[in-house]
Amino acid sequence: MTTRTDPPKRNVLALDGGGVRGIITLAFLERIEDLLAESGQGNLNQYFDLIGGTSTGSIIAAGLSLGISAKELTQFYMRLGPKVFRKPRFRIRGFQSVFDARMLKAQLEEIIGDATLDSDRIRGKLAIVAKRMDTGSPWIVHNNPNGAFWQDAEDSSYIGNRHYRLAEIVRASTAAPYYFSPEMIEIVKGEAPGLFVDGGVSPHNMPGLALLLLVTVPEYGYEWDTGEDQLNIVSIGTGTFRQRMEKIGWRRQPAASMAIKAVSSVIADCEAHNLSVMQSLGACKHAWNLNSEIGDLSNFQLGNTPLFGFSRYNVGLEHRWLKDELDLTLTEKELALVRDFTNPAGMKMAYDIGKLCAEKQINVDHF
Repeated sequence: MTTRTDPPKRNVLALDGGGVRGIITLAFLERIEDLLAESGQGNLNQYFDLIGGTSTGSIIAAGLSLGISAKELTQFYMRLGPKVFRKPRFRIRGFQSVFDARMLKAQLEEIIGDATLDSDRIRGKLAIVAKRMDTGSPWIVHNNPNGAFWQDAEDSSYIGNRHYRLAEIVRASTAAPYYFSPEMIEIVKGEAPGLFVDGGVSPHNMPGLALLLLVTVPEYGYEWDTGEDQLNIVSIGTGTFRQRMEKIGWRRQPAASMAIKAVSSVIADCEAHNLSVMQSLGACKHAWNLNSEIGDLSNFQLGNTPLFGFSRYNVGLEHRWLKDELDLTLTEKELALVRDFTNPAGMKMAYDIGKLCAEKQINVDHF
């Protein structure tokens, strides 16, 4: 007689982009790391079956997949920020990127080394989101051997993903246009390399929905079961706020400034859209308020049953939210500093706010 064995529950960790505000993500991860240790469930890498990230989230995801703890990554980030987000002399704004990508790449090499996607140093499943500009397509590069592009093509039409250097993939995911130059990655032997920029300028700066599709759509090679008892997704942000512009005085702003703010607003809109889909499909352990009209969708379920358990942890970088949630009052200058994803001077304050939010939002019962 054969005994039926239920499939194991899978846990997915999805990490947003957001520059130096990745330090907020790490504050949440430290809290989860401590709770897992206290409950005897191992470290983050052991608990989560798939860790995926976009932009700064890809750095953290890669570090965790290599066995680096959240606390160690926090220390790394505190060194990384001032080194990478430092404006070199003699750069022509508008013609050259604001920051020197060589410094970022050197820092990534420091923790990642020469590991490729098929390296046995990578523990568990890893996914990185980038945007390939020469084909106009978002790429979710992952290390599942069952994936369609894992092996070299028999007709030599592409190099298998398994050979990609992890440091290059992460660098591609963090190549924010205007701030860093694109990353070139060899895709086909003997042909011009692919042109990659930050995954945040795709719809997946918040990669939770993309990772849900990755593990459930059969063609990706995972085919994990859905259901609240079978799949759990934890999504962590880097701080959120509405990108507002004054109606008076906008004509005096440089065109580049207007463009950057508009792109930032689109990224925020994609986050809100993805989050509304996730919270309407999943059973929320910790939901995020979407807007004043629909709230957090805690009383709404799209479908008969939840497809997964879901938790969303983030910080609202708005005066009212900080006051209501944390009884915290920041000056306009302090808030602007914490919001700036390119200014390492705000990292310590952002980290402290993240720690306060993590204590309040993350419950041991969530894990």
